[in-house]
Amino acid sequence: MAEIRIRNTEERISGEANVREFLEKQEVLYEHWNPEKLPAELHQKFILTDEEKQQILSTFDAEINDLAARRGYRTWDIIALSDATPNLDELLKKFEQVHTHTEDEVRAITAGRGIFIIKGSDDVGYFDVELEAGDVISVPEHKPHFFTLMDNRQIVAVRLFVETEGWIAHPFADESFQKA
Repeated sequence: MAEIRIRNTEERISGEANVREFLEKQEVLYEHWNPEKLPAELHQKFILTDEEKQQILSTFDAEINDLAARRGYRTWDIIALSDATPNLDELLKKFEQVHTHTEDEVRAITAGRGIFIIKGSDDVGYFDVELEAGDVISVPEHKPHFFTLMDNRQIVAVRLFVETEGWIAHPFADESFQKA
């Protein structure tokens, strides 16, 4: 289940209802899908064949189509990252820069763990949303953020897009942001 850490105060927010309420106030969509729907052999598998990626998409077809219909997403795919991913550290360096998009950035975590760092309202500042299997998040367009891996460096997620070619990151320079 997702957990939030507010960077300015080190306050932690946990529990699905509390996380959902906090994120809603920050204009971030949060949902939870049942990760147990996924076949057991895919729960901790981070190197996937095309067939396994399709199996994940098929398993969550109803949830994906429901979210897509509500939010206008037109295409989706699977991203799988682990230490076996070629050039992982270089890839993460690109992810780990605060940026915005002209559409929502959506992740539905199906295995592993990841973290969104998001710029909240002025009274909140930056906060971390630590995600695990079953957590679904949509960071709205133009909201400064970035996504990266947790210490285990393993994740599988469904990504949903409005534009069929995906979104483009626009760097967001912010002196108030500090990695920590």
